[in-house]
Amino acid sequence: MTQEVGAPEKGPNAWAQAIAALVVVGALGGGLYVIQKNDAAAADKPAVCSADDEDKKAAEDAKAAQRVSGTELCTALNRPDLPALLGTPREHALTAYGNDGSVERASGAAIPSPEGTVQLDTYTVKLSRSYDKYPVAGMEDLLSEAESKTILGHPAVLYSGQTIALDFDLGGGKSEAGPGGIARVLVVAPDTKDGGGSYELAIWRQDTVRPDDAALLSVAQKVLPMIPGWAQAG
Repeated sequence: MTQEVGAPEKGPNAWAQAIAALVVVGALGGGLYVIQKNDAAAADKPAVCSADDEDKKAAEDAKAAQRVSGTELCTALNRPDLPALLGTPREHALTAYGNDGSVERASGAAIPSPEGTVQLDTYTVKLSRSYDKYPVAGMEDLLSEAESKTILGHPAVLYSGQTIALDFDLGGGKSEAGPGGIARVLVVAPDTKDGGGSYELAIWRQDTVRPDDAALLSVAQKVLPMIPGWAQAG
């Protein structure tokens, strides 16, 4: 018996493409733990972005450093109308969780990379924040099927990413990884001046059908202004 889980690979703005797969696998590990913990509750009512002691400590550290936390990103994303925005109004959040990981650069510096993830029957949605120094402008030259956008007055790029599918043999056999479906990803500058760093909103489907761009953009319009510290366009 196997269980297949997919997540999008990081784009070129994620500091080091070579470690992208490791970042994805790490995120999946946390996701599977939350899925197991919330499985019974999710069957009856929408999942919530609950925070354990470790999450609360990470949120306190993020606040002290004037950063957003994974729990805050999860809370902004896990709106009551999220299923309707995705075009699946009869569904609800099966799992919702935040993660306050980081990416280590070759220099040894760790760059915070908080993210929140919400999974429904049809879609999985991930919202992350990159605290690197790279502007969003010009990224379309490096990404697949990329096009420049302006979202709420902020520079943005819409592109396609490949998900990674993991097959877990629940009988104790060998697990395997391979290419999954397409994720549609929107990278948005955190301010109108595009001074570096970004938010990344990604959606992909459990059935590997190509996601709907209109759904992604609808979610962005509603969710991004709810992120603590979001800079409104002047």
